[in-house]
Amino acid sequence: MPAEFSPVPVNLSTDMDAPLPTSPESLIARLETLGLSHTVHRHAAVFTVAESEKIDAQIPGAHTRNMFLKDKKGAMFLVTLRHDTPIDLKKLSDVLGAGRFSFGSPERLWDHLGVRPGSVTPFAIINDTAKTVTLVLEAGMMEEEIVNFHPLVNTMTVGLRPDDLLTFLQAIKVTPRLVDLSAAAPD
Repeated sequence: MPAEFSPVPVNLSTDMDAPLPTSPESLIARLETLGLSHTVHRHAAVFTVAESEKIDAQIPGAHTRNMFLKDKKGAMFLVTLRHDTPIDLKKLSDVLGAGRFSFGSPERLWDHLGVRPGSVTPFAIINDTAKTVTLVLEAGMMEEEIVNFHPLVNTMTVGLRPDDLLTFLQAIKVTPRLVDLSAAAPD
């Protein structure tokens, strides 16, 4: 469990200033401790792929989006893919062998990944100490030279090689599913 983890339950709907279970600084320090090459870019807060387009143009590498999903059986998934990969949620549930998907609530996001809407990232899996969220990484994204993710807040972007992301995940004992998402494209 990260040292910054707060065992006190937080009501996200009333306490948006609660400290993150893992700070961006702690995450970046972990990348450095693991010897992973990365670049940190600071920028204005962004909440959607559309809002990030201007900032993305200034940052080299593949830009991503993240979907925190819950299926009808209550299983949770964090799906990370290139920002321009088209996805049909019904087809995605079939590809992943899951029940029908809906987006996870901000409260569920906070409880399981310790981040707020707009800051969803595969790095947030560090806060899933109960190992209840399945991390899915788009296989095509993992073939890029550099991939970019928020480091738990949406005012920074960290760029790193896909292999370094996998090394980070291995260090926190998370095995992602690498999935070709082309079959989940809309008709």
